[in-house]
Amino acid sequence: MRNDHVILVDRDNTVVGSMEKMEAHRKGLLHRAISVFIIDSGGKWLLQKRAEDKYHSSSLWTNTCCSHPFPNESNPDAANRRLSEEMGIKCSLSELFHFTYKENLDNELTEHEIDHVFFGLCDDVPSVNHNEVMDFRYITYTDLQEDIASNPQSYTVWFKMIVERVHQQIEQFNFFK
Repeated sequence: MRNDHVILVDRDNTVVGSMEKMEAHRKGLLHRAISVFIIDSGGKWLLQKRAEDKYHSSSLWTNTCCSHPFPNESNPDAANRRLSEEMGIKCSLSELFHFTYKENLDNELTEHEIDHVFFGLCDDVPSVNHNEVMDFRYITYTDLQEDIASNPQSYTVWFKMIVERVHQQIEQFNFFK
């Protein structure tokens, strides 16, 4: 298993190969990704602030964790692995949906991903990996909406694309009942 490689896919999410992660981002090639959203039993969203030395979107607020599956690794396994590696948390995760996006980022990189979005309920206190995460916070959805509206530049592009959809899915499936 190549830990520095991403899974390249076609528009139907069929595997077409793998490539070194930075090369895939420089070329803007479509690949698989995972995003994890954790909410505590009080309904507060757990966000992370990406580390200052991340290869893109550094020092920005985003969902609890995000990354890429390794070649031959399932999306749920990748989501659980990264939640543990980045935030020191283990909990049951459910895939909510996936979406495709392509965005030019800083450092002349492009995110072109089929992002599989996972959700979990957890009250564990994070023990963050400071190589990945600068800070974390819990925030209500209402306060989060207000902060994104006031400070959109403080959040990652993919987070802003999906936060409302994640909220709608959580409400639709009544995860708190």
